[in-house]
Amino acid sequence: MPDRPAVFFDRDGTLMHEVDYCNDPATVRAIAGAAAGLARLREAGWMIVIVTNQSGLSSGKISPSQYEAVHAELARQLDDLIDAVYFCPDPPAKPTHRRKPGTGMLDEASRDHGIDLTRSWMVGDKDIDIVCGRNAGCRTILVETGYGKNHLSSGADFIAPDVSAAMEIILGRTF
Repeated sequence: MPDRPAVFFDRDGTLMHEVDYCNDPATVRAIAGAAAGLARLREAGWMIVIVTNQSGLSSGKISPSQYEAVHAELARQLDDLIDAVYFCPDPPAKPTHRRKPGTGMLDEASRDHGIDLTRSWMVGDKDIDIVCGRNAGCRTILVETGYGKNHLSSGADFIAPDVSAAMEIILGRTF
């Protein structure tokens, strides 16, 4: 039976500054304070999981090796505090249940790591992140970075100026 809580993070625009179809590790910039916040979450017992749509892989805008290089650079900037990463290459026109707002990546993480989705959070900068988290049973936080300011009516449980503020909300709440 799942019993571990997690914080699911969107990647682009949430943990790192938005770069359209980021395919160059030199352009990766983690959001200020993200690594310190992740360290505090980890110390408090949270599992840290990235769930990211990456349609650039299926469209040819990003190669698998470029995706891996970008991820490696972000992980380095975040002090390697990410416990698991799930990505979906599905194009928006042909989504599967794995592509957000589908819950497939969260469901897989729950199965793989014994995560209790009802005790977990989803943090992202788009309405699809919020819908995904809500449909999976998580509490949700919309960050205003990335595309967040265009999705303020997403129905998130909380809105935060950035991921650092989102982590403070999580650390200050209990279920």
